[in-house]
Amino acid sequence: MCGISGIFNLSGEPVAHQEIRAMNNSLAHRGPDGEGYFIEGSIAFGHRRLAILDTSARANQPMTSRDGNWTIVFNGCIYNYLDLKQELRSRGHEFLTTTDTEVITEGLSAYGVEVIKRFNGMFAIAAWNRKTQVLHLFRDRFGIKPLYYWFDGRTLLFGSEIKSFMKFPRFSVELDAGALNEYFTFQNLFTFRTLFKGVTMLPPANSVAITSNSKDIKHQSWWDYDFSLPDNTMTFEDSVQETERLFRQAVVRQMVADVPVGSYLSGGMDSGSITAVASKHVPRLTTFTCGFDMSEITGVEVNYDERRDAELMANHFKTEHYEQIINAGDLRWSLPRVVWHLEDLRVGMSYPNYYISRLASKFVKVCLQGTGGDELFGGYPWRYYRVFKSLDKKDFLNQYYAFWQRLVPDGDRAKLFTPYINSKIDLNEPRQVFERVFEFNSKLRYSSPEEHIQNSLYFEIKTFLSGLLLVGDKLSMANGLEERFPFLDNDLVDFAQTIPVRHKLGQWESMKRLDENEEKKKARVYQEFDDGKNVLRKAMKGFIPEAIVNRKKQGFSAPDESWYRGENANYVKELLLNKKTISSEFINQDYIEKIVREHVDQHINHRLLIWSFMNFEWWCRLFLNNEKF
Repeated sequence: MCGISGIFNLSGEPVAHQEIRAMNNSLAHRGPDGEGYFIEGSIAFGHRRLAILDTSARANQPMTSRDGNWTIVFNGCIYNYLDLKQELRSRGHEFLTTTDTEVITEGLSAYGVEVIKRFNGMFAIAAWNRKTQVLHLFRDRFGIKPLYYWFDGRTLLFGSEIKSFMKFPRFSVELDAGALNEYFTFQNLFTFRTLFKGVTMLPPANSVAITSNSKDIKHQSWWDYDFSLPDNTMTFEDSVQETERLFRQAVVRQMVADVPVGSYLSGGMDSGSITAVASKHVPRLTTFTCGFDMSEITGVEVNYDERRDAELMANHFKTEHYEQIINAGDLRWSLPRVVWHLEDLRVGMSYPNYYISRLASKFVKVCLQGTGGDELFGGYPWRYYRVFKSLDKKDFLNQYYAFWQRLVPDGDRAKLFTPYINSKIDLNEPRQVFERVFEFNSKLRYSSPEEHIQNSLYFEIKTFLSGLLLVGDKLSMANGLEERFPFLDNDLVDFAQTIPVRHKLGQWESMKRLDENEEKKKARVYQEFDDGKNVLRKAMKGFIPEAIVNRKKQGFSAPDESWYRGENANYVKELLLNKKTISSEFINQDYIEKIVREHVDQHINHRLLIWSFMNFEWWCRLFLNNEKF
């Protein structure tokens, strides 16, 4: 819903108006509907507005509480704001707007910082308490809305995007070699550092409080996922009925807006179910699908285009349906724009996300998204079944770590990096980072198959989902579009965590009986089993065509394996294998050449790694070399 930025000079030095204005202007794409500022001595806030609730000027930010104690800037949406508003009115609070922002200011006034625990929504909030002279930063439970900060001991900067910091005179871009090591292991960052040295992302469900005496920034966690206490008395039928009820409630809850709301519609169950519910509340709901030119595609990628199933559902639900067709040549134009908006490189081949949000933004300001259902309801069984019979904690961590080295395994990373980078990193650090994800939660146990899968769910929702949400935010807000995630509703998430593993995985009992000696059979089953989200499939059965409910899971991805060997082969080589390749200061060119050659000539699928090489090359060009596109 917006872009926020801020400066806090701990020395007491007044903030210069031009500094906060420059930071704020760099986020104009996130909020094309207006801008606002709060400057009071050593503290300054900037806000770019995408008007969703109460589109009038009276709802502009920054906004100050009626008692004058709290001033905030806020990005996101509080879906239960009407309930909270009614409660606050009963306590004597008056409201001048119909926006959720005012509920935050009055909630802080009434309850203090503990009020954030009562918000059902997505948010990144900066709040200045004039009475205590404390700056508070908050981020939502699931990490849907990003919030970064930079602190040099004198000044704290914060913002929705890192590029805003580049407008501050004392900030300079330098590569964090440790973050690069982490990224090229996992195609993600499991810590909260970034490729920008000194820039940190505030973790989900965390807050910080900064005063003029702060020497460092201490994160305070106020919530965490917990799959460790399933309700084993719950019947399968009860889990299905309650999932359906809470899902309906979540979709309706997240449709609150004073502007048009649409929905993405792939060929899958999650977006189809959201569309099924939403279309009952919005006549002729607008839906959007991304398809691909498949004229020269072979192998498994022939199934990547989901337009046919999406069109089937669009007709079924009578939506106003639009499609974006991507071809191989679209990568060249979009890649620098995607990297510029991502900044903080994360999971996946994400340029289709950029195109589909660009399409949707021409018709609506809010779009419902299906992300989160897989991570909550067990949508990746081929991952879990690799470790569900681990012997103990050590065995579990060894097997799972081997799987999650998505790009370059431990044994190859010394060859990947140049001597310059190798001198600055600990090649063993990614393993330590991986294990710390589990160590954060003291409730995890490793003594049974159920516990191993619960641990897998915890890990993936903390890391993989976090990366998906970051990509979703950056590339939708690049086009002035707000995405919402009904599966990430507080009530639905709380319930989903209590559903036993045996209800989520349809072939759970069969897998437990699988003969350990049948290694070939076991390996095949691990790859081919598609029994995840069993509860969700049954709950959604009444919403969408049966063919879609039973459809084999398909991720949202372009057929880049084929395109990197075909039409885009020259672009890959042009970008990565020439004398102007800037990333060669950090990445060994011989290693890149080997990977590209194996992909093109030997048909070894290195599409994820090639994508990551190209992303990092453009990151170097845009942020280290200040190139334009």
